[in-house]
Amino acid sequence: MENRQYPEIIVSEKSKAKNFNDEAIPHKEALYNYALKISGNIEDAEDLVQDTYLKAYRYFDHYNSGTNCKAWMFMIMKNSFINNYRKEKREPGKVYYDGPGNFYLQSKLIGPASSNPEEYYLNQMLDDETNTALNQLPDKMREVLVLCDIEGYSYEEIAEMVNIPVGTVRSRLHRARKILQESLFDYAKDRGFLN
Repeated sequence: MENRQYPEIIVSEKSKAKNFNDEAIPHKEALYNYALKISGNIEDAEDLVQDTYLKAYRYFDHYNSGTNCKAWMFMIMKNSFINNYRKEKREPGKVYYDGPGNFYLQSKLIGPASSNPEEYYLNQMLDDETNTALNQLPDKMREVLVLCDIEGYSYEEIAEMVNIPVGTVRSRLHRARKILQESLFDYAKDRGFLN
Protein backbone atom coordinates (compact mmCIF):
# COMPACT_ATOMS: atom_id res chain seq x y z
CA MET A 1 0.00 0.00 0.00
CA GLU A 2 1.33 3.38 -0.98
CA ASN A 3 2.03 6.10 1.52
CA ARG A 4 0.11 9.07 0.19
CA GLN A 5 0.51 12.47 1.64
CA TYR A 6 -2.53 14.67 1.59
CA PRO A 7 -2.20 18.43 1.59
CA GLU A 8 -3.18 20.06 4.85
CA ILE A 9 -6.24 22.26 4.60
CA ILE A 10 -5.55 25.46 6.45
CA VAL A 11 -8.13 28.17 6.77
CA SER A 12 -6.32 31.40 7.26
CA GLU A 13 -7.45 33.89 9.87
CA LYS A 14 -7.90 36.41 7.06
CA SER A 15 -10.29 34.09 5.23
CA LYS A 16 -12.17 33.30 8.44
CA ALA A 17 -12.52 37.00 9.24
CA LYS A 18 -13.84 37.79 5.75
CA ASN A 19 -16.40 34.97 5.88
CA PHE A 20 -17.42 36.02 9.38
CA ASN A 21 -17.85 39.64 8.29
CA ASP A 22 -19.92 38.58 5.29
CA GLU A 23 -22.16 36.13 7.17
CA ALA A 24 -22.48 37.37 10.77
CA ILE A 25 -21.97 41.12 10.90
CA PRO A 26 -25.11 42.02 8.86
CA HIS A 27 -27.26 40.68 11.74
CA LYS A 28 -25.82 43.03 14.36
CA GLU A 29 -28.87 45.30 14.57
CA ALA A 30 -31.36 42.44 14.88
CA LEU A 31 -29.21 40.81 17.56
CA TYR A 32 -28.93 44.08 19.46
CA ASN A 33 -32.71 44.64 19.38
CA TYR A 34 -33.33 41.15 20.71
CA ALA A 35 -30.59 41.53 23.34
CA LEU A 36 -32.21 44.77 24.50
CA LYS A 37 -35.57 43.06 24.84
CA ILE A 38 -34.29 40.13 26.86
CA SER A 39 -31.70 41.95 28.96
CA GLY A 40 -33.72 45.04 29.80
CA ASN A 41 -31.00 47.67 29.54
CA ILE A 42 -28.54 49.09 27.06
CA GLU A 43 -25.30 48.10 28.82
CA ASP A 44 -26.32 44.47 29.28
CA ALA A 45 -27.59 44.33 25.69
CA GLU A 46 -24.27 45.65 24.38
CA ASP A 47 -22.36 43.13 26.53
CA LEU A 48 -24.59 40.31 25.33
CA VAL A 49 -24.09 41.23 21.66
CA GLN A 50 -20.34 41.50 22.16
CA ASP A 51 -20.25 38.13 23.95
CA THR A 52 -22.34 36.58 21.17
CA TYR A 53 -20.02 37.84 18.44
CA LEU A 54 -16.95 36.74 20.37
CA LYS A 55 -18.30 33.20 20.77
CA ALA A 56 -19.54 33.10 17.18
CA TYR A 57 -16.14 34.12 15.86
CA ARG A 58 -14.35 31.65 18.10
CA TYR A 59 -16.53 28.78 16.87
CA PHE A 60 -17.13 30.01 13.33
CA ASP A 61 -15.36 26.95 11.94
CA HIS A 62 -18.28 24.89 13.35
CA TYR A 63 -20.83 26.96 11.43
CA ASN A 64 -22.04 25.38 8.18
CA SER A 65 -21.65 28.07 5.56
CA GLY A 66 -24.81 28.65 3.56
CA THR A 67 -27.16 27.81 6.41
CA ASN A 68 -29.05 30.44 8.41
CA CYS A 69 -26.32 32.39 10.19
CA LYS A 70 -28.87 34.68 11.82
CA ALA A 71 -30.59 31.77 13.57
CA TRP A 72 -27.20 30.35 14.61
CA MET A 73 -26.25 33.72 16.14
CA PHE A 74 -29.60 33.99 17.94
CA MET A 75 -29.09 30.53 19.41
CA ILE A 76 -25.67 31.56 20.71
CA MET A 77 -27.15 34.74 22.19
CA LYS A 78 -30.05 32.96 23.84
CA ASN A 79 -27.75 30.33 25.37
CA SER A 80 -25.34 33.03 26.60
CA PHE A 81 -28.18 34.96 28.17
CA ILE A 82 -29.55 31.88 29.92
CA ASN A 83 -26.09 30.88 31.18
CA ASN A 84 -25.38 34.40 32.47
CA TYR A 85 -28.80 34.59 34.12
CA ARG A 86 -28.27 31.27 35.90
CA LYS A 87 -24.78 32.34 36.99
CA GLU A 88 -26.11 35.61 38.45
CA LYS A 89 -28.86 33.74 40.32
CA ARG A 90 -26.21 31.61 42.07
CA GLU A 91 -24.11 34.63 43.11
CA PRO A 92 -24.92 36.36 46.38
CA GLY A 93 -26.41 39.84 46.22
CA LYS A 94 -24.04 42.77 45.83
CA VAL A 95 -23.98 45.74 48.13
CA TYR A 96 -22.70 49.09 46.91
CA TYR A 97 -21.48 51.59 49.46
CA ASP A 98 -21.96 54.80 47.50
CA GLY A 99 -24.18 56.30 50.15
CA PRO A 100 -27.94 56.67 50.37
CA GLY A 101 -28.10 59.63 47.99
CA ASN A 102 -26.66 57.67 45.08
CA PHE A 103 -28.82 54.66 45.85
CA TYR A 104 -31.95 56.81 45.80
CA LEU A 105 -30.92 58.47 42.53
CA GLN A 106 -30.09 55.14 40.90
CA SER A 107 -33.36 53.57 41.95
CA LYS A 108 -35.26 56.54 40.50
CA LEU A 109 -33.37 56.35 37.20
CA ILE A 110 -33.37 52.60 36.81
CA GLY A 111 -36.75 51.80 38.31
CA PRO A 112 -37.74 48.74 40.26
CA ALA A 113 -35.59 45.67 39.73
CA SER A 114 -37.18 42.62 38.19
CA SER A 115 -35.98 39.06 38.46
CA ASN A 116 -36.77 38.64 34.76
CA PRO A 117 -35.11 41.16 32.42
CA GLU A 118 -37.47 40.39 29.53
CA GLU A 119 -40.41 41.11 31.80
CA TYR A 120 -38.82 44.43 32.83
CA TYR A 121 -38.38 45.51 29.20
CA LEU A 122 -41.93 44.58 28.24
CA ASN A 123 -43.23 46.46 31.29
CA GLN A 124 -41.58 49.59 29.97
CA MET A 125 -43.05 49.11 26.49
CA LEU A 126 -46.65 48.04 27.17
CA ASP A 127 -49.40 49.29 29.48
CA ASP A 128 -50.30 47.50 32.72
CA GLU A 129 -53.21 45.39 31.47
CA THR A 130 -51.31 44.15 28.44
CA ASN A 131 -48.20 43.46 30.53
CA THR A 132 -50.17 41.51 33.08
CA ALA A 133 -51.78 39.38 30.38
CA LEU A 134 -48.46 38.85 28.59
CA ASN A 135 -46.61 37.95 31.78
CA GLN A 136 -49.25 35.34 32.64
CA LEU A 137 -48.41 33.41 29.47
CA PRO A 138 -46.14 30.39 29.87
CA ASP A 139 -42.52 31.29 29.06
CA LYS A 140 -42.37 29.22 25.87
CA MET A 141 -45.51 30.85 24.48
CA ARG A 142 -44.40 34.35 25.48
CA GLU A 143 -41.00 33.84 23.81
CA VAL A 144 -42.56 32.86 20.48
CA LEU A 145 -45.14 35.65 20.69
CA VAL A 146 -42.49 38.31 21.37
CA LEU A 147 -40.26 37.07 18.54
CA CYS A 148 -43.15 37.00 16.08
CA ASP A 149 -45.49 39.84 16.97
CA ILE A 150 -43.06 42.32 18.50
CA GLU A 151 -39.79 41.48 16.72
CA GLY A 152 -41.41 40.49 13.42
CA TYR A 153 -39.50 37.27 12.70
CA SER A 154 -40.95 34.62 10.41
CA TYR A 155 -42.08 31.25 11.73
CA GLU A 156 -39.07 29.58 10.12
CA GLU A 157 -36.62 32.01 11.72
CA ILE A 158 -38.23 31.54 15.13
CA ALA A 159 -38.11 27.76 14.73
CA GLU A 160 -34.36 27.93 14.12
CA MET A 161 -33.74 30.43 16.94
CA VAL A 162 -35.70 28.48 19.54
CA ASN A 163 -34.74 25.10 18.08
CA ILE A 164 -38.27 23.73 17.67
CA PRO A 165 -40.27 22.63 14.60
CA VAL A 166 -42.24 25.25 12.65
CA GLY A 167 -45.47 23.48 13.58
CA THR A 168 -44.68 23.95 17.26
CA VAL A 169 -44.04 27.66 16.65
CA ARG A 170 -47.45 27.98 14.99
CA SER A 171 -49.14 26.03 17.76
CA ARG A 172 -47.57 28.05 20.57
CA LEU A 173 -48.28 31.31 18.78
CA HIS A 174 -51.92 30.38 18.18
CA ARG A 175 -52.45 29.37 21.81
CA ALA A 176 -50.68 32.49 23.11
CA ARG A 177 -52.79 34.79 20.93
CA LYS A 178 -55.96 32.99 21.98
CA ILE A 179 -55.11 33.35 25.67
CA LEU A 180 -54.31 37.06 25.20
CA GLN A 181 -57.52 37.59 23.26
CA GLU A 182 -59.58 36.10 26.06
CA SER A 183 -57.78 37.92 28.85
CA LEU A 184 -57.79 41.31 27.08
CA PHE A 185 -61.32 41.21 25.66
CA ASP A 186 -62.89 43.48 28.31
CA TYR A 187 -59.89 45.81 28.20
CA ALA A 188 -60.20 46.16 24.41
CA LYS A 189 -63.94 46.74 24.68
CA ASP A 190 -63.51 49.46 27.37
CA ARG A 191 -60.87 51.21 25.24
CA GLY A 192 -63.12 51.22 22.17
CA PHE A 193 -61.09 48.74 20.10
CA LEU A 194 -64.21 46.62 19.66
CA ASN A 195 -67.62 47.80 18.45
